[in-house]
Amino acid sequence: MTDRTTTVISVDQFIATTPAAVWRALTEPELLARWWAAGDIAATVGHRFHLDMPGWGSVPCEVIEVEVERRFVYTFTENWTLTWTVTPEGTGTRLFLEHSGFDLDDKRSRDAFERMGPGWRDTVLPRLAGVAADIG
Repeated sequence: MTDRTTTVISVDQFIATTPAAVWRALTEPELLARWWAAGDIAATVGHRFHLDMPGWGSVPCEVIEVEVERRFVYTFTENWTLTWTVTPEGTGTRLFLEHSGFDLDDKRSRDAFERMGPGWRDTVLPRLAGVAADIG
């Protein structure tokens, strides 16, 4: 059995806008839908919501940590956790994502791990950066 706590996708993205704009893109449903998935997200600890993921359907999530404009953590499925860290950097913001909880002994989880790293880095976070820059 693989230790899922050590199997993490880590991605960072510089975004040429304020931490407040990046935070809004992460936590406001209409903005989240523009760069990733539709869902009734809210930056409130204990908030349960769903994200409508193409190919996966409705994915249950729960907010487990909120530090406004700094850190946003929620479960994504029953196994995964997304940890977003927002850090001011120069004239913009550095956004760090840790996507954890992958079980590499499970084929579906291993396949997701192999696809999602490049997907986050090459597609999803750049789209988030575009939305945040547009509203910033």
